[in-house]
Amino acid sequence: MKYRLLGRTGVWVSEISLGTMTFGGKEHPVFRNVGALGQAEVDQVVGSALDAGVNFIDTADVYADGESEELLGRAIGSRRRDVIVGTKLLAPVGTGPNDQGLTRLHIMRSLEDSLRRLGTDYIDLYQLHNYDHVTPLEETLGALDDAVRQGKIRYIGCSNFAAWQISKALGISALHHQARFVANQTHYSLVSRDAERDLVPMAEDEGVSLTVWSPLAGGFLTGKFHRDGGTTDENSRRAKAGADFVQFDEEQGHRIVDVLRTVADRHEVSPSRVALAWLLAQRAVTSVVVGARRLDQLADNIAASELTLTAEDLAALDEVSRPAVAPYPNWIQTAFAPVRIPAANAA
Repeated sequence: MKYRLLGRTGVWVSEISLGTMTFGGKEHPVFRNVGALGQAEVDQVVGSALDAGVNFIDTADVYADGESEELLGRAIGSRRRDVIVGTKLLAPVGTGPNDQGLTRLHIMRSLEDSLRRLGTDYIDLYQLHNYDHVTPLEETLGALDDAVRQGKIRYIGCSNFAAWQISKALGISALHHQARFVANQTHYSLVSRDAERDLVPMAEDEGVSLTVWSPLAGGFLTGKFHRDGGTTDENSRRAKAGADFVQFDEEQGHRIVDVLRTVADRHEVSPSRVALAWLLAQRAVTSVVVGARRLDQLADNIAASELTLTAEDLAALDEVSRPAVAPYPNWIQTAFAPVRIPAANAA
């Protein structure tokens, strides 16, 4: 396993991290189609991941209504010091009007609930699961900073934020000398390269790590799904649910999978492993979050850390997946960027 720095901290996290949406939810109307792993299965998955060098595990209070956190906490057990645990909040966790959002009230409640479910007295990375258009960022960041100072949170991050929202938050944190976002968990894959528009350059400029969710586009990039709608894995989440909530152009997606298979055959590995290795070769990416229902899936995903794609591989994958036109103002800034004269050639 290889490790990369988490933002501007000195903390090293594995470049493959374990996602826990597959943990729990056997009776849940949504999460029963995601994985619904029980405690024994979760123990195996977590143990195998840690033994393979994974030290970064991601969960959220909304996964299986908190059951994912409970199962994860028990699975980690005495190995707590070996794990960087990240969890998230925002989504409704109850029926009350204040059981959601990023208010000081909800943050404090949710934090205590997550600590209890995880069986720990601190969370390494506490992440805002989405943007709250109602609550001022000043209130949210102030509450998070208080929790950091209390020792209940080590670092803070966000997920599904726009680049301008992260930049605004970083400015507020700097102004008030508060804890700043060290990571942003974003959707990014060969079939969805929107993050390259603003999030990637922002992350590089601000020193914010990008961690990636749904790197296989809900299983689409495994190569198990065909143009006629058939699949080689009827037990997959995508097959059970009929579709995944991740949105992309499926016709282009199939063209990308065709190239994925070609590259995978060259290396004698799975398309999944190539798709993950492609992400690890991209700018600003720190860690790719993978979820698994089976140990063989987990082992194959973790092996992406050891796969180095050639320049030919990367060029082929870039060509088939590159957006047709760069969004404005990216195209005009690129076309009319100032030409810098190297100092050695200056008169």
